[in-house]
Amino acid sequence: TNCLTTAWRLFRSLSEDQQRYEKQLIFEHPVFVKLCQQLLQDARRMTRGDLVFSLHAVVNLGVPQNTLLVQTLVRVCQEKLNQLDNRCISVLATTLAGLDKDKNVSALQAGLQLLVEQRIPSIRDLFILQNLMKCIGKDAPVFLKKKLEVAVLKEIDHLTFQNALRLFLALLEMNYCSIPILNACSKKIQENVHDTQIWQLILVLETCYSLQYRNVKLFSALADYVNSTACLWDKRQIILFISASETLGFQPSELMGTFAKKVTEDPEFLNLKNLLIVLRVYSRLNYVPQSENHLFFETLHSCLNKYLPQISNTDLLKAVYSFCILGYLPHRALDVLLQKDSSNELLPSDDLYKEQNENMLCCVKACMELDSPSFTKPALVPTEDLSLLVSLNLRKAREALIELLGDENMFRENVQLPYKYHIDFEIRMDSDTKKVLPIAATDDHADSSVQRLAFLFVPLSAFCVGTMHPQGKLAMKKRHLNKLGYHVILVLNKKFQEMRNEDAVEFLKEKIYSENAFHFSEVTVQDNN
Repeated sequence: TNCLTTAWRLFRSLSEDQQRYEKQLIFEHPVFVKLCQQLLQDARRMTRGDLVFSLHAVVNLGVPQNTLLVQTLVRVCQEKLNQLDNRCISVLATTLAGLDKDKNVSALQAGLQLLVEQRIPSIRDLFILQNLMKCIGKDAPVFLKKKLEVAVLKEIDHLTFQNALRLFLALLEMNYCSIPILNACSKKIQENVHDTQIWQLILVLETCYSLQYRNVKLFSALADYVNSTACLWDKRQIILFISASETLGFQPSELMGTFAKKVTEDPEFLNLKNLLIVLRVYSRLNYVPQSENHLFFETLHSCLNKYLPQISNTDLLKAVYSFCILGYLPHRALDVLLQKDSSNELLPSDDLYKEQNENMLCCVKACMELDSPSFTKPALVPTEDLSLLVSLNLRKAREALIELLGDENMFRENVQLPYKYHIDFEIRMDSDTKKVLPIAATDDHADSSVQRLAFLFVPLSAFCVGTMHPQGKLAMKKRHLNKLGYHVILVLNKKFQEMRNEDAVEFLKEKIYSENAFHFSEVTVQDNN
């Protein structure tokens, strides 16, 4: 056992290439064969500790699972299961997590799960508990996951930084979102963030995404640390970090500003894969550098032009779409895209993502018109009234507007606009008298004194986490509605639904009649052209 565990400790410290070479030398060594034979003969006479550590070592050294040696050790562990102490249970659970399901492994896992359930109240070691959490897996019954959660919370005062990181990953392996444990771990990680590597921070963010855990303080602390130490990290590592932030819908604005400067100073590191990630992240999170934004876009545009001869049609569409969301028109790439579209190369009929790609192309074409410097606000916007199709979610808003304005003829609902845009409610006002006008009175003629208000009731997911900063698609829609002559009022639907009826009426009154309602609020990306 000592020989095998020592070999494993030396083996795991090597690089992947070295491990492949050393593994071949170990397996071909005549003494290793004798060692395995001796282990096979003595398996039933070994102490519990030697037994589980031997199994752990041979499995991790790469001895195949279907060999007589591994199968025998698994069966003997099953026979001696009740003799194992808590440490041995932890090691065995870790080992089984790395094995495929077969008859012997499944039987041992089932027995181990029953034993863990009995032993949990007596385990006081957070390291052992997090090992058990990690290894019982996603398929364990909820009551067992809950028992482990209770046991961990009893010892949470003894939480160390390393345990906090391990518990994050253990909860992911168990697919169990324990808010109290995650909150405690988040606090410990924030306190010790200076002791982490960037790959650990990326793992934390990925775990938060998988468990649907949102903690803005944690995200901000991690982003601030990476930003303050940006000179220490490879640019590709920062790309992975901001990409993990993007999946959470979190905008690490200062870090994104710092990284944008790095891109403009040295864009050579951007291969096609990284360029597409950067475009996706900045467009979805609706981030434009506060200074030299045009230089940033020109740099990314230049990088994209370099890859035009080799880029796939789908990646070209995604890249141009990202630029367009940000309000920037990459003319050379657009020309190539439109040539492919006109020759029917862009959207093959058998593409699994045909509908998604068609929507992106439609959006690109809308941006070409609306974001063009030559576009002027139309005197009249053709609209279609779909009032009969009002969503159940908007009934409360409809009733509040009727109570506020006195008549359903004073507003329109579910209005379809050109470019496949729609607005939930439209109200028209006289900008001089600040009075709401009947829809019918202003339908057929253009009047510069008529102000059009567009209400959009949007979900929380349309904003960057922890802010009211609209994500890319919503920011683009707001920008385009502004171009079409609407002032856009964004309403967080969940918050509105929680209001009492009288509060909802007062809320809409303030939105409609406030002085700010008559000034177009500029979206950050509106001036990029």
